[in-house]
Amino acid sequence: MPITVGHDSAKTRKTLEAGGQSVAYYSIPAAEAAGLGDFSKLPAALKVVLENMLRFEDGKTVTTDDIKAFAEWAANGGKANRELAYRPARVLMQDFTGVPAVVDLAAMRDGIKALGGDAQKINPLNPVDLVIDHSVMIDEFGNPRAFQMNVDREYERNMERYTFLKWGQTAFNNFRVVPPGTGICHQVNLEYLSQTVWTDTDQSGETVAYPDTLVGTDSHTTMVNGAAVLGWGVGGIEAEAAMLGQPISMLIPEVIGFKLTGAMVEGTTGTDLVLKVVEMLRAKGVVGKFVEFYGDGLDSLPLADRATIANMAPEYGATCGFFPIDDETLRYLRNTGRDEDRIALVEAYAKENGMWRGADYDPVYTDTLELDMGTIVPAISGPKRPQDYIALDKAAAAFGEYVKGVREGQDVTPAAEVRWEGEGGAPEPVDIPGDEGRHKRGFVKTDEHGYQLHDGSIVIASITSCTNTSNPYVMIGAGLVARKARELGLTRKPWVKTSLAPGSQVVSAYLEAAELQDDLDAVGFNLVGYGCTTCIGNSGPLAPEISKCINDNDLIGTSVLSGNRNFEGRISPDVRANYLASPPLVVAYALVGDMNVDITRDPLGQDKNGNDVYLKDIWPTQQEVAELVERTVTREAFQSKYADVFKGDEKWQGVEVPQQETYDWPATSTYIQNPPYFQGMGQEKGSISNITGARVLALLGDMITTDHISPAGSFKDTTPAGQYLIERQVPQREFNSYGSRRGNHEVMMRGTFANIRIKNEMLDGVEGGYTKGPDGEQTSIYDAAMAYQEQGTPLVIFGGEQYGAGSSRDWAAKGTALLGVKAVIAESFERIHRSNLVGMGVIPFEFTGGDTRKSLGLTGEESVDIAGLDDVKPGQDTPCTITYADGSTKEITLKCRIDTAIEVEYIEHGGVLHYVLRNLAQAA
Repeated sequence: MPITVGHDSAKTRKTLEAGGQSVAYYSIPAAEAAGLGDFSKLPAALKVVLENMLRFEDGKTVTTDDIKAFAEWAANGGKANRELAYRPARVLMQDFTGVPAVVDLAAMRDGIKALGGDAQKINPLNPVDLVIDHSVMIDEFGNPRAFQMNVDREYERNMERYTFLKWGQTAFNNFRVVPPGTGICHQVNLEYLSQTVWTDTDQSGETVAYPDTLVGTDSHTTMVNGAAVLGWGVGGIEAEAAMLGQPISMLIPEVIGFKLTGAMVEGTTGTDLVLKVVEMLRAKGVVGKFVEFYGDGLDSLPLADRATIANMAPEYGATCGFFPIDDETLRYLRNTGRDEDRIALVEAYAKENGMWRGADYDPVYTDTLELDMGTIVPAISGPKRPQDYIALDKAAAAFGEYVKGVREGQDVTPAAEVRWEGEGGAPEPVDIPGDEGRHKRGFVKTDEHGYQLHDGSIVIASITSCTNTSNPYVMIGAGLVARKARELGLTRKPWVKTSLAPGSQVVSAYLEAAELQDDLDAVGFNLVGYGCTTCIGNSGPLAPEISKCINDNDLIGTSVLSGNRNFEGRISPDVRANYLASPPLVVAYALVGDMNVDITRDPLGQDKNGNDVYLKDIWPTQQEVAELVERTVTREAFQSKYADVFKGDEKWQGVEVPQQETYDWPATSTYIQNPPYFQGMGQEKGSISNITGARVLALLGDMITTDHISPAGSFKDTTPAGQYLIERQVPQREFNSYGSRRGNHEVMMRGTFANIRIKNEMLDGVEGGYTKGPDGEQTSIYDAAMAYQEQGTPLVIFGGEQYGAGSSRDWAAKGTALLGVKAVIAESFERIHRSNLVGMGVIPFEFTGGDTRKSLGLTGEESVDIAGLDDVKPGQDTPCTITYADGSTKEITLKCRIDTAIEVEYIEHGGVLHYVLRNLAQAA
């Protein structure tokens, strides 16, 4: 389907000869020559957005004033208050977020037919790639059968979902599915789908070159910014609107320049660097901003490390972390198998349009900060947040302080009296550094042996996630640590569940070529699948005896993973403390099995002769790693593994689907259900009403993540979601996960605010998805919400700072809306979740004047009235009356976080998809 550009202006449309072809492009220097402004000092990231304005300028949606605003941005020191209509080139999805998006599209086809429209109008106008990567779960590990057994279980669990997605591939235009077992969407995107400079034909049939841009339904879509592809995560709601031709409304962002100098030193990895970057940028405060990396440090920074830094933009809060095009970009494109003509076009285009990072690259930034990479030291982050940076030599002491914080004030059972089930009496206590009686212990009895678990026992060590498995330097490094450990006779501790889940099949190719996979297998890191696994919460169950020991003795079980997220309750329901680390460190921690051990000083174990083995004895040099990377990470490996990327294995090819325009919703399905959003929807939009007599559903603290609001992992039969499935004869072993059930709104409503670690301050010391119902008694949040709905009572949520941090999870907003919540009032919002709330018709508000839930003395017993919404303007101050339980009232002012004029319309329509659907139905 050709792209529709806004105009064919001779002023900015030029021709470029490169790579044996002639292409049209929209020239920023030509725009300057036409008198539209001086754009020479814009950061490359903003020039990508500016080009988008030039290409789509039509005098209506995009005007010359929008273009001139970029010159004003540069002249004003990197600030301009201008709303833009931005159109990305394509959309990327994964299956957890993709299934509900395709469900919505299928429901929109039903909805448009009900409004008298044509179902074929519901088709992606922009290319959409959906990569199935979130569904493989680690049931089997540590043996050669693990990969195939996990794949078999994946298909058993998910056949309904896969049949539905394959139907979507046949029913919708411009929609491709990358089958299970291929890799993680961001790594497939980086290694294969992305082009850095995109080409397509326009409505006149001419080939046009323009920057490769995208939005994705996963927050780590930002990873591809490492290859100078501007992209970021949005909720599925916003992505669906973009697919259907709706521009993304955005303000010209501030751009923070992050100057990198120096070079990495021996013993450090790209993971250590990114963890420091995350800490620094979180402290800086970059929510809603672009971050662009520059400086001579980039000259020695491989693209794999750049992608690692870009990947974790959601963790440091930025919209994206962008790296301009330079020689390293071209080297990476060539090494990963891109066509030589494309590489030539990328270089020529970047240099012609001012997007090339050369020696003279010196743009204007809103603000800057700087880091000498020579100061980076080995590090981890945890136990709850990615920004909780800890230098490795301080990790054991920091864990001890964490335990102290958890245990202070609790009745700690003395070690000698720990109860355990089995024969032989209690184990002998072991000394734990900094113990002082705080640590709890338990004992596991197995057929072969017994071993003690205690606070800090590492029960999961996982090489996982797009963040690090895309980086051959740290993956080869992990293999070399395993090789050296194997040679000395070390292996994982028996209580550690180890796993290796590469982000693409190319990783397996180079690990095998380097003969490192055998070494990883020998210490327990067998291949378990190609997908997100532990990082998304698909770590699978622990051994029953280990799970029982942890829960019976209230132990602080620990995980170490090479991922990007370690939020509470995400990794495993049995694990309380989670640490992010480089793949080589994951292997090292599996060998020692205990967070209380200082692995920078203490031995990891003993060799075959009983000699102590230290981390320095098994750590590879940078030269060892670089030589293996150079020899085994080849252009041919990428070309071979991606040759049939959409074909899939025999299992995928055997999935049969109906050929039909609309979906035949199976009434008995517990995975896929027709959502209620568009049922009974009329032709005309409504209006925004004031909120009157709203009750508080939850009173929440700081850093409430989308994992807290809509968890992705497993759930028990005692939860509302579990009860729903039990009532439909689904046994608990077939529950799968919340993430896999996102195509069924009934499950997801029941899972909203159901994270096992969420704390509702309306209740004293209670964790999990509970609140007070209309009768004042404790009940589940879902049951309370349904009771309030029966009474016709609107609901509000109160929160603290950074509400909605983390994943781009649209169900965090969808579930909130379906529970009957009309407003969320917080101290601050993360970008994606704020947008998702608006997209679902829920209004976000921020406290003003220093007010907080604490300063106002809120208990959750209050009722809330918010006025001024019947004529709301973007960003306006809004009066709010809080009526306390004793009848007293307090007037406060809230800032309405409906940020743009188009968002006002979305709310009036009941959400962005309702807005799009009505417009499509009414279009000729």
